[in-house]
Amino acid sequence: MTSEFTSLPDTDPTRVPPPGCPAQGLGPGGLHRLYGPDAQDLGDLYERLREQHGSVAPVLLHDDVPMWVVLGHAENLHLVRSPSLYTRDSRIWSPLTEGMVKPDHPLMPHIAWQPICSHAEGNEHQRLRAAVTAAMSTIDHRSMRRHIGRYTQGLVNSFCERGRADLVSQFAEHLPMAVMCEILGMPEEYNDRMVHAARDALKGTETAIQSHAYVMGALSRLTTRRRARPEDDFTSHLVTHPAGLSDDEVREHLRLVLFAAYEATANLLANALRMVLTEPGFRAQLSGGQMTVPEAIEQSLWDEPPFSTVLGYYAKQDTELGGQRIRKGDGLLFAPAPGNLDPRIRPDLSASMQGNRSHLAFGGGPHECPGQDIGRAIADVGVDALLMRLPDVQLDCPEEELRWRSSIASRHLVSLPVRFEPKPQQDVDGPPRPLAVPSPYPARQAAPARPGQEAPAAAPHPVAPHPAAPRPAARPRGIWRRLLHWWRGE
Repeated sequence: MTSEFTSLPDTDPTRVPPPGCPAQGLGPGGLHRLYGPDAQDLGDLYERLREQHGSVAPVLLHDDVPMWVVLGHAENLHLVRSPSLYTRDSRIWSPLTEGMVKPDHPLMPHIAWQPICSHAEGNEHQRLRAAVTAAMSTIDHRSMRRHIGRYTQGLVNSFCERGRADLVSQFAEHLPMAVMCEILGMPEEYNDRMVHAARDALKGTETAIQSHAYVMGALSRLTTRRRARPEDDFTSHLVTHPAGLSDDEVREHLRLVLFAAYEATANLLANALRMVLTEPGFRAQLSGGQMTVPEAIEQSLWDEPPFSTVLGYYAKQDTELGGQRIRKGDGLLFAPAPGNLDPRIRPDLSASMQGNRSHLAFGGGPHECPGQDIGRAIADVGVDALLMRLPDVQLDCPEEELRWRSSIASRHLVSLPVRFEPKPQQDVDGPPRPLAVPSPYPARQAAPARPGQEAPAAAPHPVAPHPAAPRPAARPRGIWRRLLHWWRGE
């Protein structure tokens, strides 16, 4: 960090400012901490930092390790698009080289350099990234959307007859894992234990190491199988790519893809569903056709990106960013959450960002997320199919009772309880079907029959159209049969 940071005086840890004191939550040199009980609302803290320092602000990580957080939209883009100035290789980070960051630092799994494309540079980055990108390009998106639909149908079937569900633990945390296991080539590994192991490893609990080992065991078995007998899946294409990745490199990149896609998409699904359930205008636009589900997902990526910040980028030379002097070896947090709220590009946060994909949710530059289309597809198909199956779904608690688990990296919705009228299960291999709504009109009485005549059948009464169903009059003949063939890829 800069000399001003590294020469900060030590403070007595027993002298804790009382609640309400202006110094509450501050560390050495009066810098704000991004951890601990005083940093529960990081969104509010980022806005205060923006007022105090502008688009780039000095902060402290765990153990009061100095860092910069980039708050401006343009500054974040400059950070990720300038590989000549900034690197993802933490081995040049001054606090690390000077011994300030201990091996047991809580953020070490995010900080420690690894031989993967997201940390590599130059020719090595090109070699590893080329293999991952090429494997991504082989994914059949039509087949993938069919898998997403099938798993969505299965998950909704598991709770639709009960009339109540938690859309975080029973839906948002399961769908991405099921789809990613299918894409990687290990559908047999998808189960509750795999979901719980991934969540546990990402949360950094006391059992995180064992959970991480469980996931890596599955990826190791997959790598061994595909090395011996390649098939048409992501892992096989990664193994057989001309870049010649070793088994260790294959496993590490499978871990990177699985964890990143799972975490980001689980958060995206939960955030999008919460917006649909809690913001009447948002749902009205969807129901009224003014907004499509993909457009709703993009709005969610603006307002609540799956990752709040990404650790980290490191200055390769002395430079300047957002009016701040950045020294060689300084660390910087790429911060999509505050960057997306930059008042210079969003002076009115209530204004719709419909049709605008310039958010920071998937990064940018050489390390831009290569699997962003997978995350979008899982969210698009999953949300659309769930709302088709459960058009009357409602939040089952006051909105103010919803709780989040926050960290520097992300903000997780803990649960999303909902209620709806119980629905029957549906065929997982077919498209979601809205159910007919009972008519609110009384049956029309038939005229009495004349003597010697057969009584006429009752005239059909008008049926109220289902709010989520297409009008029958506008439906071309045989559309459901054609849709079913498309869904199955026939």
